[in-house]
Amino acid sequence: MLFEIFLYALIVIATVAAMEAFAWAMHKFVMHGRSGWGWHKSHHEETEGFFEKNDLYAVVFSLMAVALFFVGQALSPVLLAIAWGITLYGLLYFVAHDGLVHQRWPFRYVPHRGYAKRLVQAHRLHHAVEGRDHCVSFGFLYAPPIDKLKAELRASGVLDRERIDRSVTAQGSAHAPVRN
Repeated sequence: MLFEIFLYALIVIATVAAMEAFAWAMHKFVMHGRSGWGWHKSHHEETEGFFEKNDLYAVVFSLMAVALFFVGQALSPVLLAIAWGITLYGLLYFVAHDGLVHQRWPFRYVPHRGYAKRLVQAHRLHHAVEGRDHCVSFGFLYAPPIDKLKAELRASGVLDRERIDRSVTAQGSAHAPVRN
């Protein structure tokens, strides 16, 4: 019994890690690709209201988790553990991305040090570029080193050093690119 609990907990944790890799690939190749940009574009623009078209991705992925809960309950505790891992990832995504990075919660918190600051800065650099091309940092819970992302943006020739630095230090929402 204890071994099974440990095994299912490992499956949940492995699923959370796998979801970050899956989300990175979906974000880079689908959301920033031709097929997914129609929904995701709303996330890179200032929008009116609480919801944006991009939120439909969360609905689709949560429906996949719900389906796994039903199938897992009926057929396999392994599928149930995977469903819990996807759900936990969704919760972490909501807190880190929608809450911390984009301030889509009723209070304001701007981290000034540590990994949370790096996560916010990395996502600001992701939003520094107009449009779907030449963006950096496609993960939601993992943020590459900021210097590496800045170098990648400079190498692309899309942004100059001053605009890159302004993107990292900007306060408020990280939705739209920082203008000149």
